[in-house]
Amino acid sequence: MKKSMIEVAYQVLTNNNGSMPFVDLWKDVSQEMGFTQTQFEDNIAQFYTDLSLDGRFLNMSQNTWDLRSRHTYSESVMDTDSIAIDEDDEEEDSEIVEDGLDEVEKEMEEENE
Repeated sequence: MKKSMIEVAYQVLTNNNGSMPFVDLWKDVSQEMGFTQTQFEDNIAQFYTDLSLDGRFLNMSQNTWDLRSRHTYSESVMDTDSIAIDEDDEEEDSEIVEDGLDEVEKEMEEENE
């Protein structure tokens, strides 16, 4: 039975003993899978998506990837409390949208008169 791209990626990273840039990881996986140039180009987006969704992998800085098990919890989890949300900006954005809708409605009324 043939392995999936993700299983091959897991094997490649395990054998590499460290993180790898995405492009290098993809090249190794597609070579191991025996992909043609067309398959190489057609499957890269699916591979990136699968890699992102699989909890065993960790996307690090500069689009390098490694196995999550090699890193501490604090290295692999983003503290979302540190993300600032400016509620004033959200109110301004909704006002802009409402003003735009009002203008469109006025234009439509004028056209119908």
